[in-house]
Amino acid sequence: MSRIITTAMPAHGHTMPLLAVTADLVARGHEVVFLGGARFAGAAEAAGARFVALPPEADFDDRRINDHFPGRSELPPGPQRLVFDAKHIFTDPAPAQYRALRELLAGFPAEAVISDSFFLGTQALAVAHPKGERPAVVNVGITPPMMRSVDTAPFGLALPPQPGEEGRARNRALNAEMEQRGEPLRQYAAEVFASIGVTMPEGPRSNWAVTVPDHYLQLTVPGFEYPRSDAPAGFRFVGALSTPAGAGNELPDWWPELEDGRPVVVVTQGTLANDDLTELVAPAVRALAGRDVLVVAATARPDGPQELAAVLGRLPANCRAVGYVPFDRLLPHADVLVSNGGYGGVQTALRYGVPLVVAGAGEDKPEVAARVRWSGVGVDLRTGRPSEADLRTAVDQVLRGADYRERAEALSAELRAHSPFDAIAELVAGLG
Repeated sequence: MSRIITTAMPAHGHTMPLLAVTADLVARGHEVVFLGGARFAGAAEAAGARFVALPPEADFDDRRINDHFPGRSELPPGPQRLVFDAKHIFTDPAPAQYRALRELLAGFPAEAVISDSFFLGTQALAVAHPKGERPAVVNVGITPPMMRSVDTAPFGLALPPQPGEEGRARNRALNAEMEQRGEPLRQYAAEVFASIGVTMPEGPRSNWAVTVPDHYLQLTVPGFEYPRSDAPAGFRFVGALSTPAGAGNELPDWWPELEDGRPVVVVTQGTLANDDLTELVAPAVRALAGRDVLVVAATARPDGPQELAAVLGRLPANCRAVGYVPFDRLLPHADVLVSNGGYGGVQTALRYGVPLVVAGAGEDKPEVAARVRWSGVGVDLRTGRPSEADLRTAVDQVLRGADYRERAEALSAELRAHSPFDAIAELVAGLG
């Protein structure tokens, strides 16, 4: 059995996939240490790992992210905020992450370090030390890959592939323009790494997560991701992580209504961007009020149902609001998922063959939504604040369009043919 370090940025959407990987490796008999945010100590120990906290300068609570990073809330979702996040949330902690890894490895000489693709400390480790003098470095792609390619437009433009030489010419021009625009950010990152004696490779910073580690494992399947003929040899699709069984969760008393014959529409803003339910959940509930559907508003907050009722005045008769609900038990009943485009949530829906209506802004959400449209599994409303009329039309379109369900079911079959846990276990076994 192997000694393994798993690690992630201290945000829920980054940490939970790596904790799932951690639990599986522990169950297979490996000795695992999880390096992460302090608030995840209990979850890491429940997964069977020894927990080591990130140093304070690399730790934060993403539930209060704007408190940790003053000035962020003043920037609108879009390019300005993405640059701010790239600098201060993801790049600035890299030296502390790297030092924490070095200190941990001094007493726990692991064969592999497995991290989420935004944890830049592992990239520093991979560059600073030759392969034979360090563990294997494995990055896990928890968002769409940002790597530049002649076959795709640059990440952030939410443009689907355009076929043929015309498309490649478009991509070359856009990539060159984006590389020029991104040079200040690349230089910023290079200077941060230089402060710890690490010289990062030339080329776009967005490539490093894929090209620097020994292995890059993308948590989806080819049917949901743009083809890249120039992807490096270490780039692999491994499928989506399964969610916990959820058998111990107490189900709400309205649960039998999921079987009453009405189409079920699940609405969510995910686990992070859910502090303002007027963005998507409330307008979706209003849009579907009075329709012959059962709307399940999954707010992912303990006070979410009460806040939603306050925003709406009262819940419509066909709406059931809930704070937390096991999606592995809910989504098999769903006919449509209305989502703000969180990558993990979209992958979970597709695992169950559920088509989508996506309305997201900020972070990677427009790119996820563009892939929903490109893969044919749903409708991209191309905004983070859709109108009730557009939501109603989109939900009707998906409910009535057999093609969306067929494509979602096809991707479900493709996802079931992959096992990320087995792929990671086989990779680890090959290191011995």
